[in-house]
Amino acid sequence: MFVFPKLLAIFVSRFSKHAVMTEINYMTQGNVTLPALDETAVQQWIVEVAQRHGQRVGCLTYVFCDDEYILVTNREFLGHDFYTDIITFDYTNSRHIAGDMVISLDTVLSNSEMLGVPYETELMRVMIHGVLHLCGINDKGPGEREIMEKFENEALAILPNNVFKK
Repeated sequence: MFVFPKLLAIFVSRFSKHAVMTEINYMTQGNVTLPALDETAVQQWIVEVAQRHGQRVGCLTYVFCDDEYILVTNREFLGHDFYTDIITFDYTNSRHIAGDMVISLDTVLSNSEMLGVPYETELMRVMIHGVLHLCGINDKGPGEREIMEKFENEALAILPNNVFKK
């Protein structure tokens, strides 16, 4: 079942003064297989990264897809006619980061090959890239890309070794 994070965030903010409910969902669209992630280890990592940026994690959904699905999504929601590795839909409220992150596994693979880095490393970089956007970090303005890369590298430096199932 697909959770609508915006509705969940509204519910949490209205009915709970002190509860911090972290929920991370994973799904696929298109012709891809769900990455073999240790969801507990990934969640702990994401929570730690968000905390380092002064944020708490609410409900996040990762939608892993192929290039065609992300192209359609990019056209429909952003009016962009090109492939990308991630599109982040931000539902963050003042108390918790929340959002949907659509990630093209095809683009992650081609970027990893082009950059000469392991696929798993590039996937985790892209996953945390979306979280950093939800934490308020941008990458489009002058000097912002370098700041984003610095924070991505810091997050990867604390990535546990067990985020992928063997």
